[in-house]
Amino acid sequence: MNMTDLQTLKVGILAEGRIEDSEVAVLRKEFYADGAIDQDEAEFLIDLRSGAATVCLAFEDMLFHAIKDNVLIDGAIDANRTFWLRQTLFANDRIGKRERQLLWELITEARWTSQEFDALYLEFMK
Repeated sequence: MNMTDLQTLKVGILAEGRIEDSEVAVLRKEFYADGAIDQDEAEFLIDLRSGAATVCLAFEDMLFHAIKDNVLIDGAIDANRTFWLRQTLFANDRIGKRERQLLWELITEARWTSQEFDALYLEFMK
């Protein structure tokens, strides 16, 4: 999808302030058309989550799966991916249950993690 289409989709989804299962079905169809969600699409989902008052469980599942797939694309979490996580997901220094679960999955599934990721993990998992 191009940026205009994404912005139109975003406005439509956030019109009611919540993301529901029917909208997740549309997002899945659009974003998984090529088999995977890329980093720009993951950032779009993060932005959607930030703009919504409430989100359904299916959206949360899709979002965190997309983030994990992008971060672990080659099994390593380097400084650049850690910076991206910090800027997009942990920018407000708040961390919930899903974010903690994501960090745990990342550290246990990664073949290698950078010092920066290890520091991020320790910072938010203490």
